[in-house]
Amino acid sequence: MKIVVLTGAGVSAESGLGTFRDKDGLWTRYDLNEVATPEGFARDPALVHSFYNARRRNCIDSTPNSAHNALALIDKSNAINVILVTQNVDDLHERAGSKNVIHMHGALMRALCADCGKRWDAPDEMSPDDHCPHCQAQATRPDVVWFGEVPYAMPQITEAVAAADLFVAIGTSAEVYPAAGLVELARGETLEINLEPSARANAFAAHRFGPATETVPQWVSEIMG
Repeated sequence: MKIVVLTGAGVSAESGLGTFRDKDGLWTRYDLNEVATPEGFARDPALVHSFYNARRRNCIDSTPNSAHNALALIDKSNAINVILVTQNVDDLHERAGSKNVIHMHGALMRALCADCGKRWDAPDEMSPDDHCPHCQAQATRPDVVWFGEVPYAMPQITEAVAAADLFVAIGTSAEVYPAAGLVELARGETLEINLEPSARANAFAAHRFGPATETVPQWVSEIMG
């Protein structure tokens, strides 16, 4: 059985990592044009680095919850081939033990050189004064996908979704494309697991609603037999 799981901020919310579009979400407290666009970074790289340094510290202080741990169990099944696609930039899936993880929006714990394109493990604190360890250019940035940029690994992701027997979206608001449109590519069964119906709930054949730490372990237990 081939399963593609798409996870969003709702999976990590119960680990203390904030969601984005809720009334108290990150985008209600920050101007995304200033901290999550290439233009904002060009205007004030110190502000953007400060924002992601704080998010990185928050991530380091967080731990995987029962939803992350349950999803990691699927990797241990010989009968299930699972690809975990996440919109999240945290590393909680990997820390829980998931092996086949695709970060379509990048990784908070990684750094990127805007000049040569090389990537490396980010230090706890990044600044505009940092030099790329590969080409020495003063062009380092968080390895995250900002608004207006193309998500990573889209050909691989779309191919996997189309070939899956089951596509499951967990904890995502379904308001950000192209992730929100992946359900349209699914030829197999589709399931949404969310705290409440997402903006694309009608596109899914089946639904489960409730906290991720409750609904995800229950679903994984069922498919694992």
